[in-house]
Amino acid sequence: MTDPRRAWDTRSGVLARQLTALLLATWATVSAAGPRSGVVVTTGAHPALAYVERGVLEMRSDPDASKRDADEALRLLQQQPDADLEIRAHLILCDYQAERDTKAAEQQIEAGTALLPKARRVGLRAGLLDCRGQIYETAGNNAKARALYEQAVTVAAETHDDEMLAQSLFSRGYLLGLQGEYASGLTDLKRAQTLFDKLNKPQHSLTTLNSIAILYNRMGDYAQARYIYSRALKAQREEGMQREEAVTLHNLGRAYENLHEWDKAQQSFAESLALSRQLNYPRGEAYALRGIAAVSNALGDPKGALDTLARAESLQRQTPDARLRAQIQLARGIAFHKLDRLPDSSAALEDALEVFRQADAMGELNATYSELADVYAESGNWRAAYDRRTQAKETSDRLLNNQLDQRFATLKVEFDTAAKDKENAFLIHENEISQQALAQGLSVRHLQAAVIVLSATLMLLLATLAVHQRRSALRMRYLALTDELTGVPNRRSVLSRLEPLLRDPDAGSCGILIIDIDHFKKINDQCGHPTGDEVLKVVANTVCGAVAEPGFFGRLGGEEFLIVLPRLDLCGTRGEAERFRQAIMSIETSRWFADRRRITASIGCAVSMPGADTPSTMLKRADFALYAAKRSGRNCVETEPASPPDLPPNVGSLAAQA
Repeated sequence: MTDPRRAWDTRSGVLARQLTALLLATWATVSAAGPRSGVVVTTGAHPALAYVERGVLEMRSDPDASKRDADEALRLLQQQPDADLEIRAHLILCDYQAERDTKAAEQQIEAGTALLPKARRVGLRAGLLDCRGQIYETAGNNAKARALYEQAVTVAAETHDDEMLAQSLFSRGYLLGLQGEYASGLTDLKRAQTLFDKLNKPQHSLTTLNSIAILYNRMGDYAQARYIYSRALKAQREEGMQREEAVTLHNLGRAYENLHEWDKAQQSFAESLALSRQLNYPRGEAYALRGIAAVSNALGDPKGALDTLARAESLQRQTPDARLRAQIQLARGIAFHKLDRLPDSSAALEDALEVFRQADAMGELNATYSELADVYAESGNWRAAYDRRTQAKETSDRLLNNQLDQRFATLKVEFDTAAKDKENAFLIHENEISQQALAQGLSVRHLQAAVIVLSATLMLLLATLAVHQRRSALRMRYLALTDELTGVPNRRSVLSRLEPLLRDPDAGSCGILIIDIDHFKKINDQCGHPTGDEVLKVVANTVCGAVAEPGFFGRLGGEEFLIVLPRLDLCGTRGEAERFRQAIMSIETSRWFADRRRITASIGCAVSMPGADTPSTMLKRADFALYAAKRSGRNCVETEPASPPDLPPNVGSLAAQA
């Protein structure tokens, strides 16, 4: 659920003109649903579901009614437990208590956390993290709040819970804007608004857009703030969103306050005060009274301001809102300054300063540093005045740099462009703009759609091409290293693995076997080459299946195969050769030969001399041993000692022909 408490704008400012239509279009969507649009509950749903859904919406109109709905939901859930609904009810109560009773809010979080192991919707953990972050933010500990919001965003994204993700992004985006990180804050809020629209939650989307407006408020466009908040009031009154109406009246008063339109500011704050009293909303009353005191200060009535602030402070004690207390202290410090009660002024301002520092609220820090510098200067404390003026300058420069950040400017242009399109659509619908303007708006959207489609098509084509090239490269490598007939590694592949093995000084001795199928030429001549090919495939598969790691196997060419046996001496190599010879003899041949003759093979063995041999020298010795096996009558194994005699030329071909 989106936290409506963050709609309080404690510095004032505005959304750019292009945002106006986007905001109003959303309000129009809400208005079309009718006042207090009910929650549609599927027949047969849990009886507590309607109370939970309604409680979320009531938070924007009547927080006490929202609490009653959540309490009733929990009562029903005692009779028919459902961990997911119970956690959501606790989240509503946490939202309610976070600005009233910190301990009660923490109890709701603990109750929800205890239910997580039973929950089907694991993303609800993000909601609990978010609510705990709200508690810290209300207390002024924005560093801890931000860390919790970061965790909530991560959990919601990992669990693909769009509702919890939208809420977490909303919370983090608002806080980032408060700390002056406008680009990041705007990005989060835009993502949250998009998700709420996708989830068909127009009231949540409206609250998010109000927060976007507050972020722009901090950029200082007060005239547009006045316009947007005035139009917002109309939509909220039509919807019966009294809670949001009280907040917007306060924000409108802040816009008038910054524009020095004191009568209108006074009226807006007074209306916000009356509505907050009607709703039994102490926090709203305290904010409105602070605004009235600020007007009194501006109109030269600091004593009246102090009386009003005393009432605000009494109400503030009913909420853990540390920034509200600091705002009251800032206004009190200004009033004391006007009354020349300089020690009281500096004490109040320093108290406010501590809260603003912890919250890293740059706008409030700048105002407090500047006021303190003036107070200390009039007190004759020039050193303190200089320090505060320096801090005010540093804070002001930091604010300016954030405002001029190129990333924020880029995001602002992007957002304003989208907002302008929606503004055109809304004004066409409401004010019957000319057909030419409508055509322009449609053309822009069609062009954007065409660009998106073309971009997506291009990306798809590039991705397809990349995949095809990758597959082709892998295929070419496979073909280059694989014997086409038998499917086993070819000569290049097996020798490329043998060479580094022989160069490794720690590899030890290595045995190799050259296997030659006996009388293979007769098989081809008598049975045909297709049968010969089948014999080669079966022999290759038989030998390949008998080779155990770290040994490896490949076809040298013709009817010759090579086996490499690392870490074997001459005796072990010969033993393995006998095993392979027996495996070849066991091949069933009735499918090819009517006389059931066996397939036999002659095998030549050689063992490497560590650090001295190369593939070429080993092949010569193994080939020499193979030649000896052929001369010994075939179907046998012969070994070659480490230092064979010089081989005659073409010994390999002689062995193959034998």
